[in-house]
Amino acid sequence: MPRKIIYYVAASIDGFISGPGDDISGFVADGNGVEKYLADLQEFDTVIMGRKTYEFGYKYGLKPGQPAYPHMEHYIFSRTLKLENAHEKIHIHPPDLDLIQNLKSAEGTPVYLCGGGVLAGWLLENELIDILKIKLNPFIQGEGVRIFGDSKKTYQLQLLEKETFENGLQIISYKILY
Repeated sequence: MPRKIIYYVAASIDGFISGPGDDISGFVADGNGVEKYLADLQEFDTVIMGRKTYEFGYKYGLKPGQPAYPHMEHYIFSRTLKLENAHEKIHIHPPDLDLIQNLKSAEGTPVYLCGGGVLAGWLLENELIDILKIKLNPFIQGEGVRIFGDSKKTYQLQLLEKETFENGLQIISYKILY
């Protein structure tokens, strides 16, 4: 059975995953919803992300070449990222649909799509994201990085689960219907 790609992402009510300059100050940073998210991450053995998402971790102490999630294999999609002495769990590739298909067909847990918007939009347009799991934050960002970048595709979603937490945070899971 193929592995699913789960885009598990924090978003504002108006669909932004960060504001201008990577501002995430409006997002809920603690509480039982964040604890649930962190616990859920333990269920993944593979993470995919774009270069900007990986480099965003530098602001929070991630050292270049080190895994953001030590228990996961990392596939970072970039044409420009170069890392000296990268950890064995770090794999850098240009965007490659065949590699994504190979990851989906490999043994293991579902694949965690960490972001960002550009990569998610590309995967959505190629109908490769199976589940959208939004940590819906109770604020309006106004501008910034959109959840699916510049993608203009339209798809219906099937609600799978909805949980409400303190601070107004909700975690809502949808199956994307292609």
